[in-house]
Amino acid sequence: MTNATPIRSALLRLACAGGIVAALGGCAADRNIATASIEPDYHQRHAVALAEGTEKLDVFAGPGNRLDEEQRRLVRQFAEGWRQRGQGPIVAMVPAGNGREAQTATTLEAIRHMLVDARVPGGLRVGNYPAEPGLAAPIQLSYPALEARVHECGDWREDVRATSYSNTPYPNFGCATQKTLAAQIDDPRDLVRPRAETPADSVNRQNAINGLRTDSGKYYGAIGGTGVSTTGSTSGN
Repeated sequence: MTNATPIRSALLRLACAGGIVAALGGCAADRNIATASIEPDYHQRHAVALAEGTEKLDVFAGPGNRLDEEQRRLVRQFAEGWRQRGQGPIVAMVPAGNGREAQTATTLEAIRHMLVDARVPGGLRVGNYPAEPGLAAPIQLSYPALEARVHECGDWREDVRATSYSNTPYPNFGCATQKTLAAQIDDPRDLVRPRAETPADSVNRQNAINGLRTDSGKYYGAIGGTGVSTTGSTSGN
């Protein structure tokens, strides 16, 4: 009887130890990470893509129903954008029904002249839209053009506060950054191909060559002058 008690105690301790090991093994199994299932980074998940879009400009009549300097600058910039990226005619949507038809016509004519001066062929395609009397109603200029675009953000199907061991970002991560990048792109075509090289400045190139031939000390003094020899030792040694 005296020997049975120690044996039962030893067996009980072994059983407890085995249970603890099994429990720890189960926790370790839950923490395994399948790296092959990690989602792509946000550059791919929220990729910047080229899409058909519309460039727009609202032009308001200035003092005396004429275009002020700021409006003229904006129209010139709009025309330059059309020359570089435009893919169709410029359309002018004119407000109607607000009692300012005569003033609007004067502003529209000024825009026509500016587009002609900017070498925009084909003139304007004019339409109208209803405007409420008493409110400022601009002439809405537009033309079709490519634009850089990212799909709408706001995918919050996962709780970002929850602890995750999958080592993957939440779905909406990086979307705002990509949309900001897309909004800052001047020419969306730069995303798919480089721009052509500009012609070399032959005058500047020739001046540099002449300088090397006639005044070499000016260009090489910092390297081959009296302070440093061609072998790297200082003069006088």
